[in-house]
Amino acid sequence: MGAKGKIALGVVVGVVVIGAVSANAGDGDGGSGSGTDKDSAVSAGRESGKKADTDSAASTKKDAKAGKGDGAEKKAAFQGDGDFEVGSDVQPGTYRTAGNTDDLCYWERAKDASGEMDSILANDNVSGTSYVTILKSDNLFKSSGCKDWEAVDAKGSGTPATLIKGAGGMHRVGVDIAPGTYRSTGNTDDLCYWERTKDASHSLESILANNNVSGSAVVTVAAGDAYFKTSGCKDWKKTG
Repeated sequence: MGAKGKIALGVVVGVVVIGAVSANAGDGDGGSGSGTDKDSAVSAGRESGKKADTDSAASTKKDAKAGKGDGAEKKAAFQGDGDFEVGSDVQPGTYRTAGNTDDLCYWERAKDASGEMDSILANDNVSGTSYVTILKSDNLFKSSGCKDWEAVDAKGSGTPATLIKGAGGMHRVGVDIAPGTYRSTGNTDDLCYWERTKDASHSLESILANNNVSGSAVVTVAAGDAYFKTSGCKDWKKTG
């Protein structure tokens, strides 16, 4: 898949103190800001140049453990590889990619096309599913090694799951997964990371709570949360 060399901004390890002010607030699902990375500041960044294809189709399979509730078949909004100019190649909005493996999917929201570190607004390496809100104020969206991205219905519907894959990525509360208290056991070496967020901007201020866990983990996903992110954990089972 090539070498990885981008640096994720705003590394989050352990519990974050909420209240930082974003330097680039915007509209949509949330403000723009720095990406989070559970283990280190090193994230992927590979050159790609395929043009967006609004006619290509992405097949989204039902997954009982991931609770994918937005439908079995959807048209891809744009491909999983390429640099896309916001407003022409891709429109502002919230998008979803699913079925990625081994953290080889990398995405990036950028304020310009310079390719410099200062241009990165948010980024992440993804295993499983990810949601990202692209803002009108963004200039460029980069995606490398990802499954195709589909537009997300703001209302959403489905049968939320009560079992979450521990490395399943990012799940929409009330659509992909049910709110409630979940437990994950048997985690080692602080490699299990979870995060509750209020939007899909991936800014520091969007994080409601997060933690790196060794051993057992218990977290209550509130009905008012927008998303729950999990990486490197054992599966989560709803206990209450």
